[in-house]
Amino acid sequence: MKYEVVLTDDARNDLREIITFIRERDGDIRAEGVLAKFESTIEQLGRFPSGGTIPRELNALGVTEYRQLHFKPYRVMFRVFDEARRVAIYLVVDGRRELGVLLGRRLLGSR
Repeated sequence: MKYEVVLTDDARNDLREIITFIRERDGDIRAEGVLAKFESTIEQLGRFPSGGTIPRELNALGVTEYRQLHFKPYRVMFRVFDEARRVAIYLVVDGRRELGVLLGRRLLGSR
């Protein structure tokens, strides 16, 4: 049985900013390709919600309820709610960024 995958407002804004940046820098075709990869990631989460890894920044703090999937160079960070059969995506970010402060504010603030 599939899980419902939902994006928080923050994650939706992250994705919008990424796609806008790519569209302005590299054009529509590249932006649409990244969007298609993201949509594929959502489909994968709906079918296999326990996939991915614990983000190393959170694991170092002993926080293990969040997971991540990569579609290079982007990271999608999410939490699985088995009882509701739902996956909530909290963050879509370029994996080359320093994420410590952003993760603390966005994920740990939502616990």
